[in-house]
Formats: sequence, C-alpha cells, structure tokens
Amino acid sequence: MAGPRAHDPKRLDVAAFAAAGDELEGRWSAEQLARLSSATLPPLDGARAGVGWQVQGERAALLNAGVQPALDIHAGTEVTLECQRCLQPMTVRLQAERRIFFVDGEDAAAALDAESEDDVLALTPALDLEALIEDELLLALPLIPRHDICPQPLPRPFVDRDATEEPADHPFAALAALRRGSLSS
Repeated sequence: MAGPRAHDPKRLDVAAFAAAGDELEGRWSAEQLARLSSATLPPLDGARAGVGWQVQGERAALLNAGVQPALDIHAGTEVTLECQRCLQPMTVRLQAERRIFFVDGEDAAAALDAESEDDVLALTPALDLEALIEDELLLALPLIPRHDICPQPLPRPFVDRDATEEPADHPFAALAALRRGSLSS
C-alpha cells in the first residue's frame, strides 16, 4: 500500500480513497455545519461544540453487487435541543456510525439500497464529505428529545376550583330523556 495521499474532504474521490484504504479524520467547527446549527438551539454557555469525525475507505463486498468502494464514517458532537416534556434546553450527544457503499449510477444505487442493510449511494467524481457527515448527524437527531428526568418539576394539570364534587350528567343525557319521552307518547 502506498503512503497516505492528500485527500480533500470537500471534493473526495471516493473510488481512489477506498482503493487505497486511506483514512481521514478531523474536527469541524459547528459554524461550518450550518444546517445542523440551524436545527439545534444555541447552547446555554454560547459555544457550540465542534464535530469530530473519522472516515476509513475500503473496497468491500456488497450483496448482489460484488466488491464496491465503501466509507466507514464515525462522527460525533454535542448539540442543544428542547426537551419536549418540560420545554427546557437539554444537551444531547450525537453519534453517527455508518458504512456507505458507492456504486455506478443512481438506479443501481436505489435498487441496491433497498436490498442492503448498509446505505448505498451513487458514485460521484467528487464527494462533499462535510455535507455527507452533516446529513448523517442530522439523521441522528432524536425525533422527540426528552430528559430522562426533567430538571424542573412539570406544571400540575389545570383544576377548575369552581367545579362541583358531584359528577356532571352525561352530555347527551338530556337528549336521551327527550327521545325516551317522545317514544313513550
């Protein structure tokens, strides 16, 4: 294997990177990932955490497609989200770990992606690795972020103090009485 080559993460030649079995790693500031920053809250201390990432290229067997270029992606950061239970900010650790295969053509990628447990994308001459890692982190965001235990007690449900202690009649009781009265006549 030849020595490591310089690879540009903004214009990565996936086929060459995977064939060489090369590895890239680095750290991006949160400001570089504008979509992720806009999908999260600013942290309470004002400083967003950077994104650490590592990518390993390889050629690996893909079901029904033979040996194809692949990237093993690992990325992580911390973001601030709003707890959907108490509506307070909370820190969430995001981890993206994924193997992505690359094949020639959009149609082949779509067909193989449906069959494979791994993701399959169309091979392009220059992949924007930063955008791909940002996509993976966005997909790692929880659908409904919640604290395990909210730091502040939740508000108590509203209780109408003027309500009587006796249960109210069923809303359709009067209608039923009218109907019974008209049937017995």
